[in-house]
Amino acid sequence: MTEDRGPTFDGVRIGRPATGALIDAGYRSQADLPEDLEELLALHGVGPRAVRLLDEARRGA
Repeated sequence: MTEDRGPTFDGVRIGRPATGALIDAGYRSQADLPEDLEELLALHGVGPRAVRLLDEARRGA
């Protein structure tokens, strides 16, 4: 079974490149992400918009 590499990562629509980058880096859910989401900007495919959307989802905004 292959993992879904669509535009949504654990319920957050961040785009296909960002989702793929997170999966390739070993993240499977929002709970797996680092406390400082800015660290994700080092991953090719993850940009400021994806980090902002993940942060908003984390805060329940």
